[in-house]
Amino acid sequence: MTGIKFVVREGALQGRLPARQLARTCVGECALAAAELGARRAGLAEVPTVRVDDGAVATAFLSERHLLISGRAPVNFAPMSRFWRTADGWVRTHANYPHHRARLLQALGVPEDPAAVEAALAERSALDVEDAVHAAGGLAVALRSPEEWAVHPQAAEVAKRPLVERGRLDTARVRAFAPIGTTPLLPAAGLRVLDLTRVLAGPVATRTLALLGADVLRLDSPRLPELADQHADTGFGKRSATLDLAADRQTFEELLAAADVVVTGYRPGALDRFGLSPEALAERRPGVVVAQLSAWGGYGPWRERRGFDSLVQAATGIAVLEGSPDRPGALPAQALDHGTGYLLAAAVLRALTEQSYEGGSRFVRLALARTAKWMTDGMDGTAAGDAANEPYDGPEPWLAETDSALGRLRYALSPVSFDGGPQDWARPPVPWGTDAARLR
Repeated sequence: MTGIKFVVREGALQGRLPARQLARTCVGECALAAAELGARRAGLAEVPTVRVDDGAVATAFLSERHLLISGRAPVNFAPMSRFWRTADGWVRTHANYPHHRARLLQALGVPEDPAAVEAALAERSALDVEDAVHAAGGLAVALRSPEEWAVHPQAAEVAKRPLVERGRLDTARVRAFAPIGTTPLLPAAGLRVLDLTRVLAGPVATRTLALLGADVLRLDSPRLPELADQHADTGFGKRSATLDLAADRQTFEELLAAADVVVTGYRPGALDRFGLSPEALAERRPGVVVAQLSAWGGYGPWRERRGFDSLVQAATGIAVLEGSPDRPGALPAQALDHGTGYLLAAAVLRALTEQSYEGGSRFVRLALARTAKWMTDGMDGTAAGDAANEPYDGPEPWLAETDSALGRLRYALSPVSFDGGPQDWARPPVPWGTDAARLR
């Protein structure tokens, strides 16, 4: 990558797979896309220099672990979210949300007791558990080696796609940006973003757009409350509202009419009945940028499956590569989530820049499973650029504190950095559902 200065810190995000290199590259792409859009809007003769520091990147990729709320550490994984032994291997479950936990227990026919879950799983094959829990609407994935994943039909579909899918939806007119100042340089200033995402990559992307000046309104169903700690971690710079899309379509249409960007993070097709496919959104809001995120991709036999970073690591062989002969392992951070989030933000920023030259409504799509393939392939095509080597003595230089309606917060600063750019978010997170469902 040109125009980027790297600070390499060898102790950050250590693992067997190139998690640090992936994190560094994703953040660099995002910061460069932001700097390019900022230069375009501010009329700068040169694109500001981007700086990517491994220390800042590593701290941000562990933001959910560094968060403190009035001195209390967050709860990131519930007791039912873990690896379990089966009769022939391992499964990874995800049951942080109450409704996912209930479906897991229903599929296994056991009470909410880890010992009962452990006993039930020990008598069944991993693939049988995977299928049964999926059929019940829960989340469990059999541990696979890289070789086993490579012959899976979903892996074949993932391999056919680029890391970032992008396209043009119509011939909408060229986007005319209002000029912006440079103190600080906020590339997304004045842009309005509808954030329909949940855990973790989508909210990371929209948190980054908020840092860069966008008015980000996160919308959630009032029937699906978000987990408070993760909402706090990814809520910096945003507003939060609830809206029942089935009962209040008029409000959503008013929001869409004012939106520049719509970001969705639900299963592919899950929101189509509300007219939220890229094509339907562009028809009603010409010039919109639609960003879509999924775990497995909108194609193949797993296109409608729910998924999270930990499950993708288990399915794609990452947990085997990072583990031992006795037990599966994990990346040093939820790097698929965070990395895909920064790539998604970068794709949105680049789509906006392209609109300023060529017009057209745009879509961009990413999938955690495709990011996983990029990592396990060794990240071909990435470059280090100019780099300086520095020691890594821990995350403290990249942590900050602020007061909020949630209490005193300690949090990770954004790693997206370029000359003249913002150093921190303009506002702390708010409690879930605090704000009215309207854009500014």
